[in-house]
Amino acid sequence: MFCIWITGLPGSGKSTIARNVKKSLADMGREILILQLDEIRKYITPEPRYTDEERDVVYRSLGYMAKLLVSTDCKDVIIDATGNRRTYRDTARALILEFAEVYIQCPLEVCQEREASRVDGLVEGNLYQKAREGRLKGGVPGITAAYEESENPEVVIHSDVLSPVESAEEIVSYVRSRWLR
Repeated sequence: MFCIWITGLPGSGKSTIARNVKKSLADMGREILILQLDEIRKYITPEPRYTDEERDVVYRSLGYMAKLLVSTDCKDVIIDATGNRRTYRDTARALILEFAEVYIQCPLEVCQEREASRVDGLVEGNLYQKAREGRLKGGVPGITAAYEESENPEVVIHSDVLSPVESAEEIVSYVRSRWLR
């Protein structure tokens, strides 16, 4: 069992790419569970404040959930979460033996355009605009909260250049070469 953490700014395409990776791996017979932080956060912090302290708790919980699933041979895991601090991703890496970080690199302007038209309902739409106007508690990574780029990710995807399907193919290729030989 393995875990990949798909990280990047809000609006970079993490969720869409994660769904495409899951589909490709499922077509190969793998059982995949996507831990989507936007969904999980509703249970860990039903009224999120997006403070650093709250993020610490939420991301530690997320990493531990992934560790439990992988270490008990339950399922392969995709973490779909911004993880704006490197320490969150490093903590998960320390917990999970078979771990890879996938950094979805995308220009802030493109992320803002995508986020403005978000319709999936898991997260408020127009996050960047609301952050600029001071209407969001805790801020948004890339604007009013720090986003620490990955230093040594196993895979880097340029989601402004590649389609979600092409992005997923790159990730699946890495997974095949590392864990599915």
